Amino acid sequence: MSVIEATNVQPYLTFKLGAEVFALEVSKVREVLDFTTITKIPRTPEFLRGVINLRGSVVPVVDLRLGFGLDSVDPTVNTCIIVVEVAMASETIIVGALADAVEEVVDIDAADIQPPPRLGSAIQTDFIQGMGKRENGFLMILNIDRIFSTADVAHVVDAIQ
Repeated sequence: MSVIEATNVQPYLTFKLGAEVFALEVSKVREVLDFTTITKIPRTPEFLRGVINLRGSVVPVVDLRLGFGLDSVDPTVNTCIIVVEVAMASETIIVGALADAVEEVVDIDAADIQPPPRLGSAIQTDFIQGMGKRENGFLMILNIDRIFSTADVAHVVDAIQ
C-alpha cells in the first residue's frame, strides 16, 4: 500500500445502541470508561443523565439512546461511557456519551463511506457524517460535534461547564 492510499484510511471506534452499530472518529475519543455512578442534576432534560467525576473534573454524560429517540434501558455489564472531545463554538469540551457496548476500532477507507441518506427536510441527518460499508451491511459514522451542537445539548452542557 502506498503512502497516498494509506492517508484515505481512518480509524473509527464502533459501538452499539440497541441493534444498530455506530462509529466515531478515534481522534475525537479520549477514553472509554466502564459504567459508573452518574450524579443526576435536577431540572435537566432526560437525555442528560447527569455528571461523573473524571479525575477531579466534572463531565456531563448524555444518553445517546434517548438523544436518538430510542427507549432507555438499564445498564448492563457492557454499558460504557465514551468520553469524547466536542468542538463547540470556539472551544473544545469534554462530554461522556452512554453506549450499550463498545465493539472495536476499525479502519475504514474513504472510498467505503457513502454520504448520509437524504430523508427530506423534515428529518435531520446532519449529525451523520456518512455510512460506512461493512461486509454485513452499514454502520453510521457520527459527527460528534454536530450531535452536541444542537441547541438543547449545547445549552445544558454549557450550564454544567
